[in-house]
Amino acid sequence: MKSTDRKTLEEIIRVDHAGERGALKIYEGQLLALSTFKNNEKLKKIIEGMKEQENKHFEFFDKEIQKRKIKPTVLLPLWDLLGVALGFGTTMINEKAAMLCTASVEEVIDNHYKNQLDKLGEDEKELKKSISKFRDEEIEHKNTAYDKGATKMGPYSILDKIIQTSSKIAIKVSEKI
Repeated sequence: MKSTDRKTLEEIIRVDHAGERGALKIYEGQLLALSTFKNNEKLKKIIEGMKEQENKHFEFFDKEIQKRKIKPTVLLPLWDLLGVALGFGTTMINEKAAMLCTASVEEVIDNHYKNQLDKLGEDEKELKKSISKFRDEEIEHKNTAYDKGATKMGPYSILDKIIQTSSKIAIKVSEKI
């Protein structure tokens, strides 16, 4: 029976806590743009629904951080600022960019959660079950984003690369500090 070492467990919970909070901040930025400069009630409703799910994910990892006495990443304030800016900025570009933001981040998270599930041992069945459920919901967010106009065509391919690369860097850094 494979068990999960403490260091791996701390990294998984720390980065997932930061990532789910980051998702909340991206959606907050998008909703800020939609409440102040853009008028798109349909998009606002979609984003509010995804934000509600992300909040449940964040609450789960926030409890895990406290229960297991794991220090959150010291970069939370920076990730908060960058998340709001990313969400706000992509929404100010247009609806396709806002939806691409979700699709790009969720593609990275899909692989990230899959890798974590492979690392977790049999001693973490409940954590694996939660991460698996959250992964399914993140895939659902990605699919919704593509259904609502996300595209990687033309200049959007550059935006996709920027968002995916930034997400991967944030993951690596947040695992460690």
